[in-house]
Amino acid sequence: MTRVDIADAKRIVVKIGSSALTSLVGGLDLGRLDLLAEAVELRMRAGTDVIVVSSGAIGAGIAPLGLTKRPRDLATKQAAASVGQLALAHAWGTSFARFGRTVGQVLLTAEDIARRTNHRNAQRTLDRLRSLGAVAVVNENDTVATAEIRFGDNDRLAALVAHLAGADALVLLSDVDGLYDGDPRKGHATLIREVDSPEDLDGVVAGSGGALGTGGMASKLSAARLAADAGVPVLLASAQDAAAALTTARVGTAFAARPTRLSSRKFWVRHAADVQGDLHLDAGAVRAVVERRRSLLSAGITGVTGRFYGGDVVALRDPEGAVIARGVVAYDASELIGTIGRSKAELSPELQRPVVHADDLVSVHS
Repeated sequence: MTRVDIADAKRIVVKIGSSALTSLVGGLDLGRLDLLAEAVELRMRAGTDVIVVSSGAIGAGIAPLGLTKRPRDLATKQAAASVGQLALAHAWGTSFARFGRTVGQVLLTAEDIARRTNHRNAQRTLDRLRSLGAVAVVNENDTVATAEIRFGDNDRLAALVAHLAGADALVLLSDVDGLYDGDPRKGHATLIREVDSPEDLDGVVAGSGGALGTGGMASKLSAARLAADAGVPVLLASAQDAAAALTTARVGTAFAARPTRLSSRKFWVRHAADVQGDLHLDAGAVRAVVERRRSLLSAGITGVTGRFYGGDVVALRDPEGAVIARGVVAYDASELIGTIGRSKAELSPELQRPVVHADDLVSVHS
């Protein structure tokens, strides 16, 4: 059923990894890019809206700059990205121009997703490009992103964009043909074709990225779970199987979506927003928040850490320090200090509202 949902999806995000587009020796592989553009175009002609999340900016800039390997320092990465982004955007534009299709480049940083206003602006841009019949090609803005604010890999970016754009499916294309229960390069590994629940991943060992990318199976698995948690089914497949992945979806590994889709606001709170501080709860407050889905009141708070303001997202921690939920806090940290552990009757009227309202609270396990 998951593969049928992906094959029939009317709006999809297709993420293409660096290894599918670039090489250390020659930079961008235009032949492979053309084949991928053709597969996307065929899907669009069939009536599907497609957003492309394209890696490869840094990889595309390595060869032109005379580098022999992916840089490790931030300044050289940003320099390579500044060269590669131009080449990558031009290549996608030229390739889709064969079909009379216009390409719009959308460069995002983690801050664009974490900040609610930027989040909505990015959403509107993607929607408008789609309504005008253009192909949105999204990439992380590596020329300005730093280690502190970057997504970490374009797999996570693709999962966030899938929810941002209200996609019906996410297709992750790279140099691997699916999820294995071990390292297929070492032999004796079995392809996992369907992931219907977290239990299907018990015992799975995922590795890190290769020479050209920052992802790897670990990041793809994390992104697939993130998207599936948001109600978006995911297909993980090889870029060489792009034509099949974007038609029948009978290749690779399919990840089933959770039964109910999180609202845009709750998804943002759980996965996209930056956490600005912590609220430490007693056992009673944990039960109220997690089991009964109640609002958090001052009486159940035992401690406050961090500098945050009303409207920021904070983490809620149990007595052992484990994060059990995230939510939008109603007060500044300085206001909360004097209310810790006090009942509603003990507070002045302006401080009697819930600290985190149930509508703005998301359990990390639900």
